[in-house]
Amino acid sequence: MFERMKKSSHVAAPLDTRVDHPGHIVDPQAVAAARATICSEDELTLTADTFQILANPTRLQIVRALARRELCVGDLAAVVDASPSAVSHHLRQLRQMRLVRHRRDGKLTFYALDDDHVARLFELGLEHVKEELE
Repeated sequence: MFERMKKSSHVAAPLDTRVDHPGHIVDPQAVAAARATICSEDELTLTADTFQILANPTRLQIVRALARRELCVGDLAAVVDASPSAVSHHLRQLRQMRLVRHRRDGKLTFYALDDDHVARLFELGLEHVKEELE
């Protein structure tokens, strides 16, 4: 699954291929400290892919609904005002990125957020937007 997620158009140049511009550096210690926090290419790619999957209003509504409680496809469709097939499609994408998980109960499949990080990510984004709208 991660191999599929790693294939992305987001490509960061490795640190050793970046060109230093010593004439433009004001604070070499700050640059060194910031460089020490640089993420790996895999981390950046998967993070970018996560934001890309979340960059859809319907998927965000699904995440918001699942942050409150576990729901089945039919109930989610009613909440986000979309067809069950559209919701299933969105859930498949969210599941592939490990943002939601599912469990079967007889003929029904219930979905929930994979962990609290997903809900917090949404809430932080919403908080930022609400500040901008005030």
